[in-house]
Amino acid sequence: MNPRSWLRSSAARLTLTYSVVVLLLVVALQGTVWLLTRNALENEVRRVMTAELDKLAQDYAQGGVGELYYVLRSRSDSWGRTGAVYLLADSALVPMVGNLSAWPRDVQPVHDSEVRFRIAAAGEMTTHPVRAHVVMLSGGHWLLVGTDTSEMERALRRFGWASMWGVIAITVLIVLLGRWFAAQTTRRVREFSDTCDAIVHSDLSRRLEISGKGDEFDQLGRTVNDMLARLEQQAVLLRTTYGSIAHDLRTPLYRLRVRMEEALRKAALPPEGQEIVQPALQELDRVQRTLATLLEIARAESGSPMADGERVDLAQLVREMHELYQPAMQEQGLELVLSCDGEAVLTGKRQLLAQLIANLLENALKHARGGTRVEVSLQGDARAVTLAISDNGPGMQPGTPSGSGLGLNLVRAIAKLHRGEVALHDNSPGLRVECRFERPQQASA
Repeated sequence: MNPRSWLRSSAARLTLTYSVVVLLLVVALQGTVWLLTRNALENEVRRVMTAELDKLAQDYAQGGVGELYYVLRSRSDSWGRTGAVYLLADSALVPMVGNLSAWPRDVQPVHDSEVRFRIAAAGEMTTHPVRAHVVMLSGGHWLLVGTDTSEMERALRRFGWASMWGVIAITVLIVLLGRWFAAQTTRRVREFSDTCDAIVHSDLSRRLEISGKGDEFDQLGRTVNDMLARLEQQAVLLRTTYGSIAHDLRTPLYRLRVRMEEALRKAALPPEGQEIVQPALQELDRVQRTLATLLEIARAESGSPMADGERVDLAQLVREMHELYQPAMQEQGLELVLSCDGEAVLTGKRQLLAQLIANLLENALKHARGGTRVEVSLQGDARAVTLAISDNGPGMQPGTPSGSGLGLNLVRAIAKLHRGEVALHDNSPGLRVECRFERPQQASA
């Protein structure tokens, strides 16, 4: 499937919409979990520092600075074991005891404040993040108690990277599943479309395939199949009705014509009677032609002739019709010009296509009087075949005799049967009739 055509499908747009919503929810969930985890770890660090400060405050209350000095001296190696940081300094910030060699340069001595800084452990080149609490003792001494937060930050970074890769994995999975879902939906829609196209242009007896899953496609397929069954019944009824009409009218019309011709051949028929019978015979011929045209339209609209369609070289057929009608055009003082370009092979009925071309040429003969030129052009490419017949006559002006109008209706019916459409254009001067036949397009993978 072409990526652009995939993105244009409603299934793809719906899938992308849901994918974006799901991804936003996943990102929001992961971000919330990360924030909650970070807050929990920071609260735990704060709780540990508060507990340690409370214990040291008790020691200070019992023995003053001396007792505090003794306690901190015993914990001077806690950095390596627990990551704890201690420092007792005098009023000038000169270290007295602890596992820090100097007061941190980035830390301002503010009573009851929480600070952050980085220190290097003994024997290490890298620095460690420290989070500490600073208090001022009654004698002007400063006490700093903190803890190494490198493990916490490392855990948060790992959690962040894991969340990011999780989001990427979910994104890839959603895209793949969405592409698969869109492809399946597009495939079912294309199958329905191809079947409906075949039904419209060839065989009303075909039906949409029902998978048996009971999904919305099966429901749609059953509804469309019921509609097609009714249309087929109506088409059969239409063909039967027209067949009955033809059977009921042809015989009486034939008998009437025979009797009228016999009346004309009788020598005793006065001239007044001949003047009445001769126009009546012409009208009877017109009625018979109209009846035949109606039967052709009904057969073309029913779709039955295309059940056994064949490959027709429209260019060759146009050349034959050009040769056939050229003498009649010359008698009317018209130059019949032919222009063929490109491949023009259709699948259909050669007899019906010949009838289409003949009707268009007859129409040009009828309406191009006063003109000098009739042009038949045929152009074909990979997508469509266009047949155009144009003249430089007066065109179809209001009041111009147009007969019963069934000839053009028959042209439209035959064109529709062959995946085509008919359009009339002003040729300035004259009329241009275009028949455009669409070629079936191969589905892109």
